Amino acid sequence: MEDSKKIINTGLRGVTVASTRISHVDGEAGKLIYRGFPIFDLSDKTSYEEIVHLLLYESLPTEQQLINLNKRLTDQRKVPEKLIAALKTQPEDALPMDILQAAVPMLAAGDSNAAELTIDNSQRIAESLIAKIATIVAAWHRIRNNLDPIAPDPSLNHAANFLYMMTGQKPDETMARFFDTCLVLHAEHSFNASTFSARQIASTRAHMYAAVAGAVGSLSGELHGGANTRVMQMLQKINSVDAIDDYIRQVLETGGKLMGLGHAVYKTGDPRARILAPMSKKLGELSGNTKWYDMSIALEEKGKKAFKEKKGIDIYPNVDFYSASLYHYMGIPMDLFTPVFAVSRIAGWTAHVIEEQFGGADAKPVLYRPASDYVGDYCGPAECEFVPMEKR
Repeated sequence: MEDSKKIINTGLRGVTVASTRISHVDGEAGKLIYRGFPIFDLSDKTSYEEIVHLLLYESLPTEQQLINLNKRLTDQRKVPEKLIAALKTQPEDALPMDILQAAVPMLAAGDSNAAELTIDNSQRIAESLIAKIATIVAAWHRIRNNLDPIAPDPSLNHAANFLYMMTGQKPDETMARFFDTCLVLHAEHSFNASTFSARQIASTRAHMYAAVAGAVGSLSGELHGGANTRVMQMLQKINSVDAIDDYIRQVLETGGKLMGLGHAVYKTGDPRARILAPMSKKLGELSGNTKWYDMSIALEEKGKKAFKEKKGIDIYPNVDFYSASLYHYMGIPMDLFTPVFAVSRIAGWTAHVIEEQFGGADAKPVLYRPASDYVGDYCGPAECEFVPMEKR
């Protein structure tokens, strides 16, 4: 076998498959940029609705553009009664991400123009999905707890509406603002697994709903969107600052991982984690229970030190590390952490679908078809001799 055949970029790591104007992840510098704007500026100075406009329409909105977008999102938050009725037929213990993935094609079925592949129609569908995904996640949470879904409140923004529809109580200003920031931080992250899934499906000229349904399925995996749930499970398992050293020691001895520490791209730290940490601290203080934040801080410090001493590597918290305790303080159940991720990331997914189908920076959308290196089956790389059924 030639040397070139031996080089396999597993998982397409390091392989550039397309160009994009949507976002940039600078792993070496620890930067995340949405259409030219650093995430630190966006998280501090914009709302999620502004990010939606930036991602879908390639610019931060003017005051009137934001008013118009807010009205369109408000008008589209309500989901069809047939979809709510369908949700009520599902088992109460169904995985929320499975419910969400099943709901997206039902939205497509109710959209007579779903298959019209024009940029205007795709932007229309994108806004509708952004508005409705939050409503669906909140509605399912109430339905599975034998509660009636709550209709969206037109006086609330996207972030506050989700918390209201989930709990039945309007969030205070701090809670609503922090959750809005979470949506901003999770809205986009370049060619991650779920975004690449959406773009790959979009490259076949499938409609927006099909691409988003595929992205939801990709996000459901524990190595992608499910990571913050595993962080919270880890914190609950450790349960106290005093038990952290023993836990880290066990992880190192067994070759395990400290969930939420380390990232496939960021080498000097995830900028989103630095924004989330103080919010977790604040909500912990307001709740009168800083246990989970205190544990997170101690685990970060001790984990960094131990991995540097024992393995000679630097590890830093990623976006999942502090979002776990933050969502917990917000009263969001652990199995909704990943659906909440989707509530935000739907903006990025739909922007990428539009770019894929109507021309990225290279204006040459093509069908994805990666190659593979066939290494054979039980016959080896050679062809197998067919054996009739009666002689097998």
